[in-house]
Amino acid sequence: MKQKKVYTVVKVVLLIVLLLIALFPIYWLIGLSIRPMSEMKGHISLIPHSFTFEHFVALFKEKGFGTALVNSMKTTLISTVLALIIGLCTAYVLARRRFQFRMKEPLSFWVMLIRILPPVAFTIPLYIMFAKTGVLNSTVPVILSCILINITFIIWYMISFFQGLPEEIEESARIDGATEWQLFVKIVLPLVAPGIAAVAMLSFLYAWNEYTYSVIFVQQASNYTIPLALATLNTEDNLTNFGLTAAGGVISVIPITLFVMFAQNYLIAGLSSGAVKD
Repeated sequence: MKQKKVYTVVKVVLLIVLLLIALFPIYWLIGLSIRPMSEMKGHISLIPHSFTFEHFVALFKEKGFGTALVNSMKTTLISTVLALIIGLCTAYVLARRRFQFRMKEPLSFWVMLIRILPPVAFTIPLYIMFAKTGVLNSTVPVILSCILINITFIIWYMISFFQGLPEEIEESARIDGATEWQLFVKIVLPLVAPGIAAVAMLSFLYAWNEYTYSVIFVQQASNYTIPLALATLNTEDNLTNFGLTAAGGVISVIPITLFVMFAQNYLIAGLSSGAVKD
């Protein structure tokens, strides 16, 4: 019994230490965002001696961070929703044998190819396409680039979910008179809700934090997203303003946290709905 108690105590202590290590960067980010500039010179104490919101005010009044926040929300939500719609439909068609067409195998190979190649490999052809269509002076290139990357991930991830569903369920629904669209929306999608929640969270995170395509395709400050706005928070002496950067980091984390909490509820609900009680 004593050995079991000692083992339990050691395990709890290790978990607490790991939790503190994981949460310390978040604490430090918040601490820097609410410290006045006078406390960021020389030695920085672990606990702030005073609090201020001047960095948050300066972000929105002087740096136009509100516009970047709106641009990020717009590009992330639009790209995530469109990628989910196209990706889920494509993954279902590729996963079911009754949908036979000549381009099925080449399409599957194309999806795998895009997943293997790094995103930077597509920058030159995409830049040429966007330049010829005249959309570089907007957030459209970022949206389309996020769709390109996320849609392949959704297809690659969701095919296994659709293939794992018993086809007898779909056959029963078709016998009852359900159309192909009703079968997909009302029968199949609720059964793969955990997978949809997982790909939605990961797609949202990628689109929200996307920097490579944004720094190449966005040419006007009015179209900056949050990663670009954070990268430009420097002083005239080309030194990073840690207070502004930390405040911007805190603001950028809030939408991601809220979305993950929202999607996680559907993830847990989908997993628990499939539980079998004896």
